[in-house]
Amino acid sequence: SLKDGLTMMNSGSAAPFDRFFETLETRALLSVAAPASSKDFLAQLSQTPTHIASTVPSNGDVNPYGVATVPSQFPGGGKTAAGDILVGNFNNSSNLQGTGTTIVSVAPSGHESLFFQGKKGLGLTTALGVLPQGYVLVGNVPAPDGAHVKGPGSLLILDRNGHVVKTLTDSKLLDGPWDLTVDANADDGNEPDVFVSNVLDGTVTRLKLKVSANDVEVLSKTRIASGYAFRTDPAALVVGPTGLAFDEKTDKLYVASTGGNNIFVLSNAEITGPRTGRGSLVYHDDAHLRGPLALALAPNGDLLTANGDAVNPDATNMHNSEIVEFTTGGKFVDQFQINPTAGGAFGLALETIGGNTIFAAVNDITNELDIWKIKG
Repeated sequence: SLKDGLTMMNSGSAAPFDRFFETLETRALLSVAAPASSKDFLAQLSQTPTHIASTVPSNGDVNPYGVATVPSQFPGGGKTAAGDILVGNFNNSSNLQGTGTTIVSVAPSGHESLFFQGKKGLGLTTALGVLPQGYVLVGNVPAPDGAHVKGPGSLLILDRNGHVVKTLTDSKLLDGPWDLTVDANADDGNEPDVFVSNVLDGTVTRLKLKVSANDVEVLSKTRIASGYAFRTDPAALVVGPTGLAFDEKTDKLYVASTGGNNIFVLSNAEITGPRTGRGSLVYHDDAHLRGPLALALAPNGDLLTANGDAVNPDATNMHNSEIVEFTTGGKFVDQFQINPTAGGAFGLALETIGGNTIFAAVNDITNELDIWKIKG
């Protein structure tokens, strides 16, 4: 109510203030009819995945977060190959958050191998992406004691053999790189755009890169959104904007605001100059959203998000660790459970290969990657 909103504003708390206005946006959104999906994507998933792969490397890292598919154009001869799926770990073998250092590569057969192992205490996040020219991007938010974040972290650029070729740092524009998505087709692929969500200040940054066979150069860094709820959390370590999904046909970037339990959309994402604000509200649904994390566009045009359960948890424990499907117009479509225990869903990725769709999602409870192959 307006009375409740004024109470929030008088309290001096920025997070409730944001939630008040997000509620007003939600009511306006839900008054508009949303188009239905042409086909329910999650309904095509069987309860038993096509492959289940361990994400635990030899050093014992656990808590898989980021997931990224390796595209068909990726050059051979490295430690990962086209068609593989990369998974980054956020925790070390002692299960301390913000201390994981490894990325594993999962082959189409489900075989797992080590792609990258970084220095102690990195804390590799959901910010994981692949450039077709043979480079891998991964963010890190370190918490040396497993409970308190230290510094803004960085974005690492790795070659196809898992070697660090560049470390990008910027306390203002890369403040806790928590997730990312890549538009590899921008400017004929030689100057891709990378969108990064920052968990420590509630913003989104666009990086314009110039990629060659021997180097990756940063041409520009631009803040294109701000104002998303962010905070530390005793269970999740940090909560802030996470999943990003880019629609190159419409130049729209969808943003999962975990703390606000909302999905927003930014228009003109590739061409806009510096700007503030969260964009337009797309989806808010307390009946199905429970702290949305990773975000992806399904082949039918719907959006998929992984519920992290740190926000709006299900009191009945019947809907823990779910992936939720909804239209870009804001209509709920379906939900699919990864694990009956809370906190099991996080990173996910899709790739279309030879007319088939490969869908992959981590299971943080079992430290595994679930892979589905959907034919046709």
